[in-house]
Amino acid sequence: MALPNKLKDLLEQADELEEYKACSQYFYKWLGNQFDKQPVGSLIRARAEYIDRLLIKLFHCCNLAHEQELALVAVGGYGRGELHPYSDIDFLLLVSEEPNAELREKIGQFVTLLWDLNLEIGHSVRTIEQVIEQKREDVSFSTSLLESRLIFGNHIEFEKLKQHILQTPVWRSDEFFIAKRQEQDLRHRKCHGTAYNLEPNIKENPGGLRDLQTIIWVAKKHFHAETLEELINHGYLTHEEYQELLECLENLWNIRFALHLAAERSENRLLFDYQPHAAEILGFGSDGKASVERMMKRLFRIMSRVRELNQMLLSYFEQSILPDHRDLPVVELDRSFERIGHQIRVKNPSVFFRRDQLLVLFEHIASNPQITHIYPSTIRTMRQVRRRLLGDLQDYAACRDAFLRLIKHPNGMGRAFTLMHKHGIIAAYLPQWRNIFGQMQFDLFHAYTVDEHTHKLINNIYQYSDKSKVSDFPLCSEIVTRMDKPELLYLAAIFHDIAKGRGGDHSELGAVDALAFAKLHRLPTSDGKLIAWLVENHLLMSVTAQRKDINDPDVINEFASKVKNERQLDYLYCLTVADIRATNDNLWNDWKNTLLRELYLHTQRALRLGLENPMDMRDQIRDKKQQAKQRLINLGYDESHIDLLWSRFKANYFTAFSEQQISWHCEHLLNAQDLSAPSVTVSDCAMHGGTQVFAYSPYTGGLFARLVSVIGSKKAQIQHAQVMTTKDGYVIFSFVVLEVNGEPLSKSRGNGMRRALEQIMQDPKKKIRIKKNRSQRFKDFNIKPKIVLRPHARKDRSLIEIQAVDIPGLLTKIAQVFQRHRLHIHAARITTVGERAEDFFVVSNNDYQALTDEEQVKIHQALRKKLNADNEATTA
Repeated sequence: MALPNKLKDLLEQADELEEYKACSQYFYKWLGNQFDKQPVGSLIRARAEYIDRLLIKLFHCCNLAHEQELALVAVGGYGRGELHPYSDIDFLLLVSEEPNAELREKIGQFVTLLWDLNLEIGHSVRTIEQVIEQKREDVSFSTSLLESRLIFGNHIEFEKLKQHILQTPVWRSDEFFIAKRQEQDLRHRKCHGTAYNLEPNIKENPGGLRDLQTIIWVAKKHFHAETLEELINHGYLTHEEYQELLECLENLWNIRFALHLAAERSENRLLFDYQPHAAEILGFGSDGKASVERMMKRLFRIMSRVRELNQMLLSYFEQSILPDHRDLPVVELDRSFERIGHQIRVKNPSVFFRRDQLLVLFEHIASNPQITHIYPSTIRTMRQVRRRLLGDLQDYAACRDAFLRLIKHPNGMGRAFTLMHKHGIIAAYLPQWRNIFGQMQFDLFHAYTVDEHTHKLINNIYQYSDKSKVSDFPLCSEIVTRMDKPELLYLAAIFHDIAKGRGGDHSELGAVDALAFAKLHRLPTSDGKLIAWLVENHLLMSVTAQRKDINDPDVINEFASKVKNERQLDYLYCLTVADIRATNDNLWNDWKNTLLRELYLHTQRALRLGLENPMDMRDQIRDKKQQAKQRLINLGYDESHIDLLWSRFKANYFTAFSEQQISWHCEHLLNAQDLSAPSVTVSDCAMHGGTQVFAYSPYTGGLFARLVSVIGSKKAQIQHAQVMTTKDGYVIFSFVVLEVNGEPLSKSRGNGMRRALEQIMQDPKKKIRIKKNRSQRFKDFNIKPKIVLRPHARKDRSLIEIQAVDIPGLLTKIAQVFQRHRLHIHAARITTVGERAEDFFVVSNNDYQALTDEEQVKIHQALRKKLNADNEATTA
């Protein structure tokens, strides 16, 4: 579309930097106003035209227009004449020979002017020989030259370059294809192989703009095609697929254009922070999460279609371009299917008139490890059949039988299920799956849409049976190996989150769906009940392990009474581990692994003892003392010294820690020269899944705040903490700390932590410097802290519960409020669940009494003010 005359006049009259800036401001305002009035393709071409005019004008201003041997060449997206509002401007200054000092100075002035106008540019100054050399070494640069065009200057030199590109290609067609496919594979791996990230990259994600451009680049290189439409004549695209690609391209352009307007800069990641504004710009509404969900579902549908078409076309290209992929031997699989190389092909498209054959195809994939992909013509046929389906595949009895065979197949939920998900067959089978396709999750834990999270969960379960992965999850592998019906675990995985997005409790609604599925598929009643129970309780184990004291016999007995038997415990444990690991790539660590394993083993023991014979706290304390004492005696410690030390500890100490931790603590204390002085030790290696920090000191107010401040200053994360007092006025602190990446501290890092803690315990007035780091992910969630004050079982104590985003220094801020109000901390339980902290404190006032009503109000207000202020600062 034509630029407005006023803009042309402003640009023509501009002479000073501020006038050029005024032109850009006018243009961006006009561009934003036109978005809902003009096709997006016209607008991105309009920006390219505006930049053309601007560069030509600046070329004249810098006295470059009269340089006879200089050509200004647009490359890449700019070369295509496509520029989104804040896209980078890539250009080449083509020279006939190395520029002299005078020309270099002019070019420098030109580039500086562009920077002063806040334009993101990518530029180079090259002779034709240098271009050829770089083209030989860099396939990306070679690709950008395919789309080069002359903006201004020496057209003769530019034509020489174009002729060289066409007549003496550095990259042969097959080499170029292989390089671009490898480039795409690497790009997909960086996105974890999925388009369904909650913050997708519109350009780089599988199914994004780059996948469309890859098709175009290969077509240009091999077929010398200038447009996608020419692929129809070459027999690679149907008219319908061509129209579909154009529709997908326009939709991706629209979303990227809106993202740039929302971010007001060059941005390809559709971050949470931009999603509401982008949705509003695109016309999806301004009703918060609902409008975002509508936009994102549209985006994920588009990306799914682009990725499928990309795979289909690249497979066709592979057959044409790579000689090794022609005339491959054909292996018959049955009357309907055959294998060609690593791909499965349907012999006759009419086979899919029998709908169950859509599922039989994936049975063959499960049974033949050589098959990794689906033949392109079969993808095309499957797409056509999928669109013409009336009802759901599960409506057909033959399909139900085939689905059950697949899910019971040892390899059915591996690559076969992944391809079913990728090509929309699981969505065609289960109507509920279609509802969760592209379903957003607005929390601090999940990194993927509901359907992709579920797919990853199923893949995690499948790995339990992979012999090469046994060492990663030995207990899960052992359990799955002895399961009588592992398919029930897969079905529970499919349904565990299938009711998300409907409103209400997704666990309860999913359990209802699971029972209906079991009834439709004529599963035994007991199997249906087990699947439904697992779906309804799929969060039970993670909540118990991460929020409760699993060393408390009452907690174990309560959990065991809900689980009821070892069979359900086995299924629930395997499901829980796979679920947490599928949530995002940073949530799982050895600490969580240890928690869940210990909960499983404690519960297994309780179930074997019998729920009617629960182990009480005295039995547990006696067993732990015996084992810990034997360890210490074996190390050479005197039993009387051990007993004397233990006489200072309350019963809750022995229930809170394992026998390994007890013996480690006591070994440190028995070696201490002066037990009345503060002391601290840090484990040399991981213990119970993390680095253990143990501190012992006479009770002083504010000590907890100082300790957590030191740990925070060392950029370590507190995953778990306990505080308890002894009978003689001392206090015990225990922390589990991890690095930011979830790994335990190295020995040297642990030693540094110990020295810093010792210094602060010996010198309470020593200043602690904490660098404030703001997390991009936290800023996207303006979640208000929840603070609850409750009575405690002891009448002279109060319980404070705090749930908040785990911002850096959170514990320090809480402890500082307690210190300022002179509260005594008698016990604490700090738990980090993903990026949310759930902290419990048993406190008393300065007179060692429960908090009065007035004190409770003051503490609540102080905590809310402090944490809300920090939360708002972090999300600002």
